[in-house]
Amino acid sequence: MVDGDETTEVLVIGGGPGGYVAAIRAARLGLDTTLVERDAYGGTCLNHGCIPSKALISASDVAHDARAAEEMGVFADPAVDMTAMAEWKDGVVTRLTRGVESLCKSAGVTLVEGTAEFVDEGTVRVAHGGEDRDPEPIAFEHAIVATGSRPIEVPGFAFDGERILSSREALALETVPDELLVVGAGYIGMELSTVFAKLGAEVTVVEMLEDVLPGYEDDISAIVRERAEALGVDFAFGEAASDWENLDDGRIRVATTDEDDAVTEYHADRCLVAVGREPVTDTLGLENVGLDPDENGFLATDERARTELDGVFAVGDVAGEPMLAHKAMAEGEVAAEVAAGEPAALDHQAIPAAVFTDPEIGTVGLTEAEASEAGFDPVVGRMPLRANGRALTLDEREGFVRIVADADTEFLLGAQIVGPEASELVAELSLGIELGARLEDIAGTVHTHPTLSEAVHEAARDARGEAIHTR
Repeated sequence: MVDGDETTEVLVIGGGPGGYVAAIRAARLGLDTTLVERDAYGGTCLNHGCIPSKALISASDVAHDARAAEEMGVFADPAVDMTAMAEWKDGVVTRLTRGVESLCKSAGVTLVEGTAEFVDEGTVRVAHGGEDRDPEPIAFEHAIVATGSRPIEVPGFAFDGERILSSREALALETVPDELLVVGAGYIGMELSTVFAKLGAEVTVVEMLEDVLPGYEDDISAIVRERAEALGVDFAFGEAASDWENLDDGRIRVATTDEDDAVTEYHADRCLVAVGREPVTDTLGLENVGLDPDENGFLATDERARTELDGVFAVGDVAGEPMLAHKAMAEGEVAAEVAAGEPAALDHQAIPAAVFTDPEIGTVGLTEAEASEAGFDPVVGRMPLRANGRALTLDEREGFVRIVADADTEFLLGAQIVGPEASELVAELSLGIELGARLEDIAGTVHTHPTLSEAVHEAARDARGEAIHTR
C-alpha cells in the first residue's frame, strides 16, 4: 500500500477488466504503475457480472438438460440446492479475483484501495474507507480511467436488495424465488430470466419495447424469445414499470402502464430491474480538470484510448459502447502501450459480442442492413443448424450461422450466429475480419466433422453459391 505523497508514471483508476489489464501491461512495459480500486479487483465483470452469471447459467443448464433429456432416453429429476450452487459460484469468483490481484503484484503494480478523484491535471486524491485515514494525494504522468458502469435505476424502483433487485443482487440470491418479475428484456434480463426459469421460478418479463433484445435482428431475437417461452417465461411488451408496493402476504405488487396509460398489475416475490447500465464518471471530479462527459456520462476517446485531456485515457464502459469486458481489456492494453510511447491503436470493427441466453448469440462486424448503409453491396450466406449433424446430436435444431461479405471483393464484413456455443464460434469470424479474410478463405478451410464450426464453413460456401448441405 502507498503511504504519504506519492508519484507514479501511470495511475489506473478502477481494477476491472480494462483497468487491471492496463496496469499489468503498463508495468510490464517498464512504467511505474499504480492501480486504485475501491471495491474488489476484477470489477463488476469478475465479481458481480460476467463470471457469476455464466457460472449460474452453466449450473442451471445442467439441471434443465437432465430434466429435458427424455427424448435421448435419459430420465432424471435432479434436486437443486441453491445455497450449494451459490457457494460453488462464489468459489469460482474468488479464485479469479485473487488471481487478478496476484497477477498485478507479480507484474510490479502498486495496489491502492480507495476512491480516486482528480484534483488537477496531474494529481488525484484517494479517499480511503474508514475515519482514521486522510485522503492521499498521488501525482501522475498518465492516468487511465477505468471506473466501469453500474445498473440503471428505474424511477421509484430503488434497489433495496430484498424486493427490488439489480443484477448484482439477483446473482447473489441463495434461494430461488417462486415468482420473479423482470423489468427489461435486454441481454441481462434475458440471461437471468432463463437462469431462474430453469431453476424452477415462475418468470414474467415486462418490456416497454415490442420484443426482446433490442438492437438485434428480428430472426435472432425471435429464436431466443421462443425458447424462453418454451421454458415457461411469460412476456408483456409495450409496458413500463411505474410503481410497486409490499403486500400483506410477503409478496410485492408491481404496476405497469402502456402507451394508452392502461395499468396492469403483477404479483411476485421479487422484482429484478435490468434496463441497462450507465458509466461511473460522477465520482472522478472531472470538473476539476475540465473533462466533460457526454449526456450519457461517457468520455469521448480516439482509437488510441485518449480523452480530450493530454495524458488522460479512458477505457471500458466509461468510454462508451459496446460495454463489453473484452473490449475494455483491448482498450486497456492500447492505453498502456500509448502511455509507453508505442504506436498502438484499436480497430473496433472486429470486436465480437455475445449474449449467453438459450441459445447463445454471437455477432461481429456489420449486419446486411448496416453493410448496405455503409455503401457496400453485401452478399449473405446462411446455414441453419437443423442441417448440421453436430447440432442435432446436441438436440439443438434452432439457430443459424449468417455471414455478410462484400459482393465484389468477398471480404468478410460481419457475422451473426444464434445457437449453441455461438460465443465460441464467432471467434473464427472475428479473426477473419481482423485479418482481412475473404469468403474463399473460410470456404476453403477444412473444418472438423462433426462440429458446429462446419456451419460457419457452410455459410461461407452458401455466400459463394457453393453450399452442399443446404439449399
